[in-house]
Amino acid sequence: MTQRTGTAASGGWLSRERTVAGPGFNRWMVPPAALCIHLCIGQVYAFSVFNKPMTMLIGGTEPAAADWTISELGWIFSIAILFLGLAAAFGGTWVERVGPRKTMATAACLFGGGFVVASLGVVWHQLWLVYLGYGVLGGCGLGLGYISPVKTLMTWFPDRPGMATGMAIMGFGGGAFIASPLSVLLMSQFGVSGAFLALGLIYFTYMMVGAIIVRVPARDWLPEGYTPPRTSKGMITTANVHVDEALKTRQFWLLWGILFLNVTAGIGVLGQASLMSQEMFPGTITAAAAAGFVGLLSLFNMAGRFFWASTSDYIGRKPTYMIFFALGVVLYALVPTAGNMGSIVFFVAAYAVILSMYGGGFATIPAYLKDVFGKDYVGAIHGRLLTAWSAAGIVGPVLVNYLREFQIDAGVPKADAYTVTMYIMAGLLAIGLVLNFLMSPVHRKHHMQADARAKPLAA
Repeated sequence: MTQRTGTAASGGWLSRERTVAGPGFNRWMVPPAALCIHLCIGQVYAFSVFNKPMTMLIGGTEPAAADWTISELGWIFSIAILFLGLAAAFGGTWVERVGPRKTMATAACLFGGGFVVASLGVVWHQLWLVYLGYGVLGGCGLGLGYISPVKTLMTWFPDRPGMATGMAIMGFGGGAFIASPLSVLLMSQFGVSGAFLALGLIYFTYMMVGAIIVRVPARDWLPEGYTPPRTSKGMITTANVHVDEALKTRQFWLLWGILFLNVTAGIGVLGQASLMSQEMFPGTITAAAAAGFVGLLSLFNMAGRFFWASTSDYIGRKPTYMIFFALGVVLYALVPTAGNMGSIVFFVAAYAVILSMYGGGFATIPAYLKDVFGKDYVGAIHGRLLTAWSAAGIVGPVLVNYLREFQIDAGVPKADAYTVTMYIMAGLLAIGLVLNFLMSPVHRKHHMQADARAKPLAA
């Protein structure tokens, strides 16, 4: 598909005006720009491969008294996800105003720079510096980088918004597929601090490539042959709800709860996937195999984002989430059984499906928001909804980490220490099933009137 109209470029290189595509631009050139960002920031899903080595920085082969503990290190991931959501929420309207290029460049500086600061924290053995670097700075880079291409791709693909968000976000799930083995390789050559420094430089470079090639369509551009729907149908509306008004609707908070519960269930186990697999199958799954397991999960996480989001274009967003929650309850409840049976195949297969739906939930939620609240403010609304991810980023890992320690301190074998946690996660998904069932179209009193609508925010 090609663009029909364009605008003259003006302003600085990072300005939105310099990214407006001219006549003849192929919209399929935009997804690679999104992947450059999301494949990099998706590294956060592979952070668990650093956990065990960072507990032995002083002890060498075994943890020493002054070494950091797993529960202390778990906060690095949680802080990063917390600031991801905060940056997305508070920066959402700024992102839409300045455009994707400036946002991507800012995200590259924050995410890459966060690794550098974290590297210093490891060298000096100052955990607060790692929290500040990877958690705060890196987390802000995660948030801005995450939302930067989403609205742009939905604007380029109004005919297939689910597929568009799947393309934008699938790279985030697949980032760990690259980062996990790469991190292990870099640690073997340069240690933890050297690996952090190298990753910071690598990710900064590739994120800037995405910033260079990204483009936005001219205002009112449409794909050839596409006619926008003129009437609302089911959960899909042709009206628009202002970003501030959206927070006053019960639908926004139902979707907030849906995302929170889906992410809490997935992120808790994903953050400890490497350690969990080694402890549930001691002597069978080595550290290298666990890193491969994390990489495999990231592959399903990535594929699920595209598959489920694209599927939602045909079966609808609400039915798609009903599948996530109903099937998720069953699979989480069966994971302890897989451990007791000693069945690695069952264990891996269950988590592969779980992670595909976990990723699918992220990729489908922007299109769900567009259906419910309209297209004009979907980017800003999406940013505010991601505070649910921030909250889940704290609750999920804390549940897994501290319940694990509580169980072990109580004398429960490490292989069985995750059983209660998995049942709790299944219960959370059951609540999510109910919340999704309660979703309905937004009342027309929240719709913006045609003669009073604010100028739509930029793509």
